[in-house]
Amino acid sequence: DRQCKGVSAVLQGHSDDVTAVKFFRPAEIGPNLILSGSADRNVRLWQRDQTVSNQYRTVGILEGHASSINCLGVIDGRQILASGSADATIKVWQVKHVNHQWETCILQTIQTSPKYLPLTVVLSSSGHDGLLLASAGTRAEIFVYDGSKRGLTLKATLGGHEGWIRSLALIAEKREGDGDILMASASQDKHIRLWRLCIGARISRNVEQTLIEKTHFESLLLNRTHRIAPPTVFYSITFEALLLGHDDWIYTVSWKRIGGRLQLLSASADGSLAIWDHDTQSKAWLCTTRLGEISAQKGSTTATGSMGGFWIGLWSSDGQSVVSLGRTGSWRLWKYDRDYKRWTQGLGVSGHVKSVVDIAWAKNGSYLLSTGADQTTRLHAEWIDGRHSSWHEFGRPQIHGYDLNCIGTVGEVQFVSGADEKLLRVFDEPKATAELLRRCCGIKNAQEQGLPSAANVPVLGLSNKLLEGNGGISSALAPSPVANILPLDASPATAVTQAKSYPPTEDELARSTLWPESEKLYGHGYEISAVCASHDGSTIATACKASSLDHAVIRLFDTTDWRELKPPLKAHSLTVTSLQFSIDDACLLSTGRDRQWAVFERDGGNRPVFRLRVPNPKAHSRMILSACWAPIPSERIFVTAGRDKMCKIWDLQKSDREPVTTITASAPVTAVDVIFIAAEGLLALATGTESGDAIVHFVDQATLSVQSSRGFEES
Repeated sequence: DRQCKGVSAVLQGHSDDVTAVKFFRPAEIGPNLILSGSADRNVRLWQRDQTVSNQYRTVGILEGHASSINCLGVIDGRQILASGSADATIKVWQVKHVNHQWETCILQTIQTSPKYLPLTVVLSSSGHDGLLLASAGTRAEIFVYDGSKRGLTLKATLGGHEGWIRSLALIAEKREGDGDILMASASQDKHIRLWRLCIGARISRNVEQTLIEKTHFESLLLNRTHRIAPPTVFYSITFEALLLGHDDWIYTVSWKRIGGRLQLLSASADGSLAIWDHDTQSKAWLCTTRLGEISAQKGSTTATGSMGGFWIGLWSSDGQSVVSLGRTGSWRLWKYDRDYKRWTQGLGVSGHVKSVVDIAWAKNGSYLLSTGADQTTRLHAEWIDGRHSSWHEFGRPQIHGYDLNCIGTVGEVQFVSGADEKLLRVFDEPKATAELLRRCCGIKNAQEQGLPSAANVPVLGLSNKLLEGNGGISSALAPSPVANILPLDASPATAVTQAKSYPPTEDELARSTLWPESEKLYGHGYEISAVCASHDGSTIATACKASSLDHAVIRLFDTTDWRELKPPLKAHSLTVTSLQFSIDDACLLSTGRDRQWAVFERDGGNRPVFRLRVPNPKAHSRMILSACWAPIPSERIFVTAGRDKMCKIWDLQKSDREPVTTITASAPVTAVDVIFIAAEGLLALATGTESGDAIVHFVDQATLSVQSSRGFEES
């Protein structure tokens, strides 16, 4: 969406992980809601704020569950919703919009019996005022409840599955008028079962005709018909079809009516989405479309480009697009191409799936590298498409087997990263990525012709290996006539450079944008905790986790030959948490868990030699988590931030024992950075806290006093 550059709104209110979301239209006329369930045991109701653009406010909180919310179910237009929880209960709620206020009340609490944890719950109308609820979870049965908002009772238990049931989906067979209801159930037994709910005192014609034609022995193989009597309406439930085709757990199923025909979308841990259609001639349900991974990649790890399976599959409102979310944290998008009559992958949304622990700009500021606990390093750049521009992920240089802790850029085409291992790895930008950035972002690289071709990760390997030449692809390889469709044997270099003028898709990011590893840096005895490159790119400073003086050292490496510059620097007694070179590379600042900072000064000469200038062993009352220099070459001003909720500004030309200014935060300060606004004589000090707050403080350069502070979104 060109009008929405990234996140349009952030809904904050839950105190724990959000486990379920649902759009809800309580009445035909009136405002819509977003429902969210969380591990904090609450369901929140969100309504769009009409006074502030793209903002949502909490208009109600449903409390009463004793454990995490697992699932939500709604009926649009009926003011009824249901929530399933890990406390083995299902609660039915009523939500009314009265006099511009939302009123909520609990109608019923259903204790699951036999006891199970509900993982999916769906609601539907039955008759004029009737209510139908179906739930399933950590048992192999589906439980059907019937009644009204005055009370629901268990009417049927549907067996057949052999594993936990992950998803249920309901849809009316006919768009208007009375008709049957179809229910799909997806299970960990790798099967999908379809059920027919026949409204009225009859059973399905298909089942009735089958019973007539079958012998007595054969009829015993059929699932029995579940007849549900009034008070609301008489109906029956029969088994309709068994859909086979997935090779792993099936997480979600979703119905869609397209052109008068019903289609079912299923998402599975086998890395595929399947679209099922009812064949009018054979009367069977067939898989007409399969999207996702090719079979050759199944069983691979995400480090070798495997998507790790799909957790959810959703239809667009017109049924011409589907999206899915997988283990790598990216939303994949497929659109139906009417001209070629096939589904093609479009530009989705990507990002880290776990905490981001470090970021680093390229030395020329052309792109941003981020690394985190999801064991990936990602490259972000600005896509320039005519008059429009937006930021996207353009590469995944490193997909590792250990959590990544730190990253530093050596130059425009090289970076070094450290992980939960004893060595650091150096990566070089491949030609394929340079061409992609030049074509999509206008980033020109004078070294492009001398760059390596591409890289891949061997199975069970941790090092990105260089692919020589074109990766073994014939020069006669012809591109596909359909945009964004590549031959299955296309090389990584081919995949990201084939006339692309748009960001890579998730499949291309995972398999075709790796950077080859050129060096390994050894010397540390424990997991790497910090790394920093000098501004001229000549020196790398590194540190590792430590609990003694012997390991709490800073090791320097010369980037010309990648040899260690000995002896290592000593000042700390515990893990070094941050390393920063001053803007002129004359000083190196280090902070640690031992609550102290230390400044090392460069002696000069052909090879950089640093010596301890001044330590401050009592800089903070708790561990220091981040630090940075003010980008003013003529001065020695720096900032430290720690778990003591303090952010301190130091000026070595005035004092190395007491800070000039101390800023108090509401939570431990985990990140800090500074820029100099020369025209106004101000330092813009950005701080990030453990609670997620980002604040910018404007500091006078001369006095180092805070002039004003604003929230990040206000700045």
